Amino acid sequence: MHLIRRPSQALSALQSGCVVTIGAFDGLHLGHRRILKRLLQAADEHQLPALVFSFEPTPKEYFSRGSPPARLMSFREKFESLDEMGIDSFLCPVFDQGMAQMAPHEFIDQLLVDLLRVKHVIVGDDFRFAQKRAGHVGHLQDKGLENGFTVEQVASVIESGQRVSSTVVREALMSGDLETAKHLLGRYYRMSGKVVEGQRLGRTLGMPTANVKLNRQLSPVQGIFAVRVLGLVAGAEKNDVLPGVASIGTRPTIGGTEPLLEVHIFDFDQDIYGAHLQVEFIAKLRDEVRFDSLDALKHQMFKDADQARELLNKISEN
Repeated sequence: MHLIRRPSQALSALQSGCVVTIGAFDGLHLGHRRILKRLLQAADEHQLPALVFSFEPTPKEYFSRGSPPARLMSFREKFESLDEMGIDSFLCPVFDQGMAQMAPHEFIDQLLVDLLRVKHVIVGDDFRFAQKRAGHVGHLQDKGLENGFTVEQVASVIESGQRVSSTVVREALMSGDLETAKHLLGRYYRMSGKVVEGQRLGRTLGMPTANVKLNRQLSPVQGIFAVRVLGLVAGAEKNDVLPGVASIGTRPTIGGTEPLLEVHIFDFDQDIYGAHLQVEFIAKLRDEVRFDSLDALKHQMFKDADQARELLNKISEN
């Protein structure tokens, strides 16, 4: 997949135009996947590249003034997922004050027509864009008639009477309802990141952990979880799925303040510093709490590991 971070790069890559969809695509839930599936079909019909147009940071993050919603996907996770789906190009420029102040007609003229030479636009049925979210599908259709591109809306996915959205997925994860999140995403929720040096407390307590950088300001999941680590670690085959137990939190027992993902992989003892792990969250075991002593923490850690191992064994048997 071709990554375009600066708009000026797009012209040379898209001389013949493209089929485009626009949005944050945080989480790539079932609603997003319906849009992206249609994007790929339309690109094939038009014999043009399929392009996803997003922003970094997302507009919601930009306008949150330091209190952004918990991000479901890091930039790398989104890029890798779009690449796996077969998207040809990913345009993801910086969202700044200039972007925020664009009127709907300027957004269409400058970015879709002049920059991308778009031939077909696919959006969701709730799509809004440009300054104060004033732009809507009617603006696209009118400009399409003037500039020779067509516009298509894709209906939302409705599950249990509710529209599937990143907000609904985020709420399910934050409440610990991983089954609902799985249903909305079409898969278990995942996070990935690089294993970094830590305080080695887990090893001291008899349960070594891999400390994984979250690469986001806030995590949508908090607490202790039964997890599976996809085979991206040394000593594992590419398609291996390794069971384990993980903690996401600030580690209040030792006075921690920064959120961290710590993963203990069962029956695995290798140096994996620098490796890029993909962690799949299967079930929440409990919330993070502060213990009065390291001995009490150690006792609970082993109870959590036993519970996670039992739960994962049951799932693998079904």
